[in-house]
Amino acid sequence: MTYHNNYGGLDAGYTSLEHSRVVVLPVPYDETSTWGKGADKGPEAILEASANMELYDIETNSEIYKIGIFTAPPVIEKSSPEKMVNAVYRETLKYLNQGKFIVGLGGEHSVTTGFVRAHAELYKNLTVLQLDAHTDLRPEYEGSPYNHACVMSRVAEICPFVQVGIRSMDSIEKPFLKQEKLFLAEHIHGRSDWHQKVADQLTENVFITIDLDVFDPSIMPSTGTPEPGGMLWYDVIDLLRLVAGQRNIIGFDVVELAPSETNKAPDFMASKLIYKLLSYAFQTGR
Repeated sequence: MTYHNNYGGLDAGYTSLEHSRVVVLPVPYDETSTWGKGADKGPEAILEASANMELYDIETNSEIYKIGIFTAPPVIEKSSPEKMVNAVYRETLKYLNQGKFIVGLGGEHSVTTGFVRAHAELYKNLTVLQLDAHTDLRPEYEGSPYNHACVMSRVAEICPFVQVGIRSMDSIEKPFLKQEKLFLAEHIHGRSDWHQKVADQLTENVFITIDLDVFDPSIMPSTGTPEPGGMLWYDVIDLLRLVAGQRNIIGFDVVELAPSETNKAPDFMASKLIYKLLSYAFQTGR
């Protein structure tokens, strides 16, 4: 599989692997989703939408694309969830060993395990910041420990994590929750005093995984499991800005976009979110 678009629709001078600081790594995987399908089409939709962004970020007064953004060939491995995770791990580690900053594009959330596993080999004192509607802490689901509903159980075997925006879970997951690192959507709604509390739970190095269903379906309907009561744009952006200013963001992924043929706004929102987070992560001159 090849994609016709590179992230941002950039000119060739900003997209070579050799001269790019950032590698966008698509993983169009959607084999364990249990309701709405279509996350395998998410990476292509994000890339297509990104070509229509303005590349100047007003807030940070930056044009982050100038550090170079290489869009890698997608990881295609569908024989089993575990083999997919291993393939993502290998590709991610390959680019990390070249000194690149990785942006993962899901696909369903199960892809995150491969990204985190690779980053944990290079970065010590690592925490994963999970923005999500769901806890994803089942030990296994539908016969696989690598199901999308199990991703944070696999992350917990690698490093600590902090969960933000949660508003849906199964009772079987309760024993695995860490209350001081859990920020339920209902507890942070309409408040601004929680951002620093999240940051205080993070270690020096942070990998961020953003399941797009963390957003309210009113602005992000294109997910496989939309949950009411979600976060809005500035709720998320304010948190990401604070974390980027206080911690070292070493990589991130954006997952679970199931694009609609009739509503392109969520695709654009996902692509803009990536660009905004890149602008924050690199604004300190890393």
